[in-house]
Amino acid sequence: QVQLVESGGGLVQAGGSLRLSCAASGTIFSINGMGWYRQAPGKQRELVATVTSGGRTNYADSVNGRFTISRDNAKNTVWLQMISLKPEDTAVYYCNANLRAKEPGPWYSYWGQGTQVTVSS
Repeated sequence: QVQLVESGGGLVQAGGSLRLSCAASGTIFSINGMGWYRQAPGKQRELVATVTSGGRTNYADSVNGRFTISRDNAKNTVWLQMISLKPEDTAVYYCNANLRAKEPGPWYSYWGQGTQVTVSS
C-alpha cells in the first residue's frame, strides 16, 4: 500500500506564506511526477504545480512567481512554498504522485487526503 501524507496547511492573512509538505510511503519502486492540485468550494480541482523526477517544474499561471515546488527523490517528498498568498488561493490542496511499486510494473496515480489552506483578506 502507498500513502501520501500532507501537512502544513492552515489559516494565514493575505500576503503571508505557508509551506506544504507531502511524503509518500509504502511499497514504492520509483516515482515519476509529483505535484500539487487544489480545489476551492464549488470549483473543479485544478493543477497548481508539478515537478518531474529530474526537477523540471510546471506552474499554473495564477501561482507562477509566488509558489515554488521542490522535491527530494531520496525521501519521496515534495514541498510547495507559497508566498504572497491571496484570498483566491483558499482551497483544499492535494498532493499527487505517479509511481510504481515494482519494475516492470504499471504506473499508478495516488492522492493525498488534502490539507486546507485559508487566506483571509
